[in-house]
Amino acid sequence: MASDLEREQLIRAHARQRFLKRLGVYVLLSVGALTMVAPFIWMISTSLKEFGDVFSYRKPWWYDWVPTSFVWQNYVRAFNVVPFARFYLNSIFVVVLTTLGQVATSALSAYAFARLRFPGRDQLFFGYLATMMIPGAVTMIPVFILLQFFGWIDTYQAVILPGMFTAYGTFMLRQFFLTLPRDLEDAAKMDGCGYFGIFWKIVLPLSKPALATLTTFVFMGTWMNFMWPLVVLNSHEKFTLPVGLAYFQSVHGTDWTLLMAGSLMMILPILLLFIFNQRYFVEGIKLTGIKG
Repeated sequence: MASDLEREQLIRAHARQRFLKRLGVYVLLSVGALTMVAPFIWMISTSLKEFGDVFSYRKPWWYDWVPTSFVWQNYVRAFNVVPFARFYLNSIFVVVLTTLGQVATSALSAYAFARLRFPGRDQLFFGYLATMMIPGAVTMIPVFILLQFFGWIDTYQAVILPGMFTAYGTFMLRQFFLTLPRDLEDAAKMDGCGYFGIFWKIVLPLSKPALATLTTFVFMGTWMNFMWPLVVLNSHEKFTLPVGLAYFQSVHGTDWTLLMAGSLMMILPILLLFIFNQRYFVEGIKLTGIKG
């Protein structure tokens, strides 16, 4: 009888410890999530305030997060004080072409490195992969001089073409292609399908998670890219959103309400893309890199 009681007490103690550990994990994750979400909440709150209420200290503390009046006109003014719509269209044009080009070139090169056999394939791949260790600041000036030689400075192709090729996308898709079974390719070859037919009809349809993951990474990186468009673009009508927001701040001062309204409109496409690609994105993260 005593042993049963001791066993029951031991089980309860272990259950209590597991509960406390799980509670501690949940509290830690909640604090981390709140820390990451807090700047976003402050941005939304600031975008809906009057200009003089952003840093007003004669107010209750909760007013920093919940404005008393919602000034939706700030979003309209953000479009009117600068050609915000033009910046938006420029970013969409640049991002769509860069993303399509980078995903296409990465998929083609990754298929060649993963499935085709030719002399020096592995050495060429590792050499291409080694370019990832070169900082972008090192190649920025040579690329700028090359674009200047072609007369492409202050043009859209100067922003789009350098971003269409990446060793990271090639590496990621190659790792995923290596996990695909070769039996399907062998069956397609027996039916008379060529390399490009196998790539287009078999490899790409089976690689939706990896392609969605790469698309998300490229879209986010290109959409938020500030330095390179700032270097190669001079005309205001060609500015992308990050450069346009910096131009807006320098010309009109730091109007935090309009700046936060523009910033919120800037990150909306990224949020929508992540929501739509979340299922493929998570699956691609789990599957990419399983096989070396």
